[in-house]
Order: sequence, then structure tokens, then C-alpha cells
Amino acid sequence: MDKPLAELLRPELLSQYIGQEQLTGSGKIIPKLIEGAQRNGFFPSIILWGPPGVGKTTLARIIAYEIKKPFHEFSAVSASAKEIQKALAAHLGETPVVFIDEIHRFNKAQQDKLLPFVEKGEMIFIGATTENPSFEVIRPLLSRSRVLVLQELTNENLLEVLKRGLSHIKKTISKEAQDFLLDSANGDARTLLNVLEIAGHMAEKKELVLADIEQALQRRSIGFDKQGDEHYNIISAFIKSMRASQTDAALYYLARMVEAGQDPLYIARRMVIFASEDIGMAQPTALVVANEVFRSCEVIGYPECAINLAHGVVYLSVAKKDRRVYDGLRAAQADVQSFGNLPIPLKVRNAPTKLMKDLDYGKSYEMYDTESYLPDKIKTKKYFKK
Repeated sequence: MDKPLAELLRPELLSQYIGQEQLTGSGKIIPKLIEGAQRNGFFPSIILWGPPGVGKTTLARIIAYEIKKPFHEFSAVSASAKEIQKALAAHLGETPVVFIDEIHRFNKAQQDKLLPFVEKGEMIFIGATTENPSFEVIRPLLSRSRVLVLQELTNENLLEVLKRGLSHIKKTISKEAQDFLLDSANGDARTLLNVLEIAGHMAEKKELVLADIEQALQRRSIGFDKQGDEHYNIISAFIKSMRASQTDAALYYLARMVEAGQDPLYIARRMVIFASEDIGMAQPTALVVANEVFRSCEVIGYPECAINLAHGVVYLSVAKKDRRVYDGLRAAQADVQSFGNLPIPLKVRNAPTKLMKDLDYGKSYEMYDTESYLPDKIKTKKYFKK
């Protein structure tokens, strides 16, 4: 069976790797960690966070090869913790690299089962995810791993990938076709090579032209914005558009995420947060609507749940905004941090025993008392502004 072009061109050495210079360049963290592991055998567990097609899997394979460790690759979509344990059992006395792609798809229990092996140093864990690890990876595993952020490939990076691909399929490409392919790839080397491979097989002439790329592409691959970290920040534009009641902008950024294949539950989760943070008491039903949108996305999925998302986005955008609940919580949290555990007034303390009652716990408590129940030091504070 012939391997796909993207697999055939996958580099095996760090010196052949394209892109992510902030991590792989001379003197940067990856080569330094590899050099250290070559000397003393230690390589830390890491999580590679970045968009699709930017070299996460390739980098994991290169690390294992460069530090001369056995390599096991799993996809969290199909793998089980038992399979990983079985692979580790075959390497008693040595530490293999265990790469788990899409680690965010492992549930909490599955991630918990990895912890003992990471803690004991029985494996070098490398996880890859397109989702924010802060939300998708359990805290204990996150605290034991170094998160490395990979960016979308630049056009210069993609051009280098394209040159390697053209050399392999023995084709040339017109400037117009090249520019269109680079732009359509949206920073994704895999997309670029897949389209190039199809176009190369279909085209009879040696030079690929715009029509060849358009035919191979069929539908332009829409990703998040190509300008670096906007891949991660588009959700910020989405939230801020709803906050400003700019419904058209909110729908546009929603469409961008939907077309890019963003997890609908991720979008809906942000909407649930927004309903309490930005709308709050101005329209309490916003939280109900946002939760129903989340539930709809769980039950229906793409493509239809995009309509539910749009329904929720418009509702949240046009709703009146009120951040008093959010601001009140943050102000109360700030006082907790500043003053620590202040003594709770006796009248509102629980008094389940005679001793506690004798100590005046619960004394003078009245159900509809108007006197502040806050600790004495902050008795006049107002967190929720009426």
C-alpha cells in the first residue's frame, strides 16, 4: 500500500523539521532537552498544543528517535489505558516515549490512569492536542508536564514544505497556483500536501496550474486566522462581539469557528460562561438558553447543531448586559485573598452541640435579619451593587 505524500515526507531528524523555530531553533527548548537526554537519559513529559498539521506528531517521533528511546504512538480516539499499560510492560528496565494524540479526548478517569507511570518515570509522556490544555487536561497531569505551544506554519514554512512535495512528485507549479495553495492551506502542512498529491495525480502536464489546485481542493479549507496566535484568540473576538451586542460580528466569528471544525461543545461552553459573566441578572434566562444550546450540541452534533449555536449567539448578543454578579464574585475573592479566613460572626455559626450554644453560636439569629452577616473587618463591604 502506497503511503500518503505527507507520510513519505515526514522528517526523521530535528535538522529536517520545518517550522516552530521558537521551540526547535538553535538554543531553544527542544534541542536543549534532546541534548540533555542524550547525556543523561532524562526527558520531561510534555504536551504539544497547537492547530492541526503543524508538526506535533512529527516532533514527538523525532524526539524519540533523537534520544534513542522506544516509541509508542496512540490516538486517544481509539486507544485505551490497558493498551498503554501493555505497551509499557514490554519495556521493563527502560523508559519508552508514549505519544498520545488528541489527549483532550481522554476522559478524566483515563487521564488519571496515566499519572502513576508519569510520576514513577516509567514512561516519557508526550501528549498532543488542538484544545487548550488548561481546560482539557486534568490538573495533576498538567502540573507534571511542560506545555509547549506550536503555531500555525508561516507561508515561508509552507513554501519549504511545498518545494519538498513538488520535488517528490516531480512537478512544478505556477505562481498563481502556488499562492492559492499556500493561502488555502491555512498554516496546515498536511492539508497542503494532501491537495498537492491529489492535484499531482490528476494533472497530465508537468506544471500544476490554478485550475488543478482548485479541482483538487474542491472546497477551500477554512481555518482560524492565519496571523499567528489568532488561531487561539478568535474566541476572544467572538466573546467581545457578543459583549458589545454586535450580533453580526458574533455570527461571523461563530461561522469562522464552525467552518474550521472547532468542537461545538467548546463554543457552547464559552457561551454558558458568558451567560453568567456578562448577562447575569439583567436576563437570568440567558443561562437557561446557553445550557440548552450546549445540550443540543451534545445530542445533535455537526452540521445541524451550528443552527443551535447561532440561535444562542443571537440571543446572548441582543440580551441586556450586567456584569454585577461577576464583578461581585471577583471582589469577594480578592478580599478572601487579602484578609484570609476572617472570623465568621457568632450569630450565623452552626450550633449542633450544647457547648457551641453555650459559646453563643447561633445566638440572636433571625431569619430576616438586616444586620450584615459579613465578618466584622469587612462588614460594610458591598460586592453586589444593586
